[in-house]
Amino acid sequence: MKQSKPDSDGRTSRTRSSSGGVVYTVLGLLGEILITLAAICALYVVWQLWWTGVEAERSQADMRQSVSWEDPGSSGKVSIAKAQKGDPPEQPTSASSNELIGEVYIPRFGDSWVRNLVEGTDMAQLNLHGFGHYMSSQMPGQVGNFAVAAHRSGYGQSLGDIDKLRSGDPIIIRTKDYWYVYRYTTHEIVLPSDVSVVSSNPEHPNEKPTKRMITMTTCEPRYSYATHRWIAYGELSYWAKVSDGIPQELASTDGTGKVTFVSRNAGESDALITMPGLTSIMAVLLIVYAVLAAAAAAAWQWPAIRAWREPRRRTSTGLYGWLVRLQPGVLPIRLVLVLLLLLVAVAAMFQWAFPWAAANIPYLQRMSNYVTV
Repeated sequence: MKQSKPDSDGRTSRTRSSSGGVVYTVLGLLGEILITLAAICALYVVWQLWWTGVEAERSQADMRQSVSWEDPGSSGKVSIAKAQKGDPPEQPTSASSNELIGEVYIPRFGDSWVRNLVEGTDMAQLNLHGFGHYMSSQMPGQVGNFAVAAHRSGYGQSLGDIDKLRSGDPIIIRTKDYWYVYRYTTHEIVLPSDVSVVSSNPEHPNEKPTKRMITMTTCEPRYSYATHRWIAYGELSYWAKVSDGIPQELASTDGTGKVTFVSRNAGESDALITMPGLTSIMAVLLIVYAVLAAAAAAAWQWPAIRAWREPRRRTSTGLYGWLVRLQPGVLPIRLVLVLLLLLVAVAAMFQWAFPWAAANIPYLQRMSNYVTV
């Protein structure tokens, strides 16, 4: 029998082949790990910028459905509410934390754009409910400064287009019974420590307020660690009764004179409310996996078992190759089973891992777009 000859270093060609195989295996595993980490980072960005918005919109739609407020756009006939110029009523006069105060409409951001407004500016409120009201500031319609905060990116990015506002643009607050139409005036960029912007008189902090103002605060810059705050100001133009109809700024009139509430999005809200949650989706995926895996095992058994019994058939194709080989059935079925497991893993990251990371990892905490001053 022919034997392999040792080389100058005393190693056989078989030894060189074996050591080279180990190096390639280690490099392959390292490459798969790096690719997996890159995919997780990309998924985190998708979760932050998109999925958090889906959850926020669904939470807001559910809250709007839970209150018994009149829907001025639900009837066949919609009218334009008369603008009232006198001193506006103040509603609500007080509110508890997380309570729905009103809805915010800014036509510059789109015809169907609407966000909820709740009491308080904690992360839990801003992440799920659109706008939060600074509890130390005035209520809608009051003399002084009605100050609110919202995210600029992620979580529905309620103020993502704040830089597009132009002088005179309407900023409309709807409470249970009244419309408050403010007009955008100007903006400034300040440090987070400049709390005077949410005082009762941000223009002259040491003087008694005489105007009915609105102040909106959000992060600056938009897509990175927010070192400053973008502050947008407005002043009350008029108020109207919800029972009289809708403001002119939210109405569209066709050639026949029919008035339409362009910002009404009840259909979208219903779709968001009925959309299944991630836990339900994961449960369905796991049931499908179990049924398909059981059928494949009964029909074709496990190729991995045969490979283990026949050492010459064993191959090393990395972590994902190992995962595929563990599944029962023929190759197409095994690929489908692995895809189902990966989808469950992604859903689990969206549901639990990414929210935990954003709340507990310092760097991600700083990138979570906290917007108050």
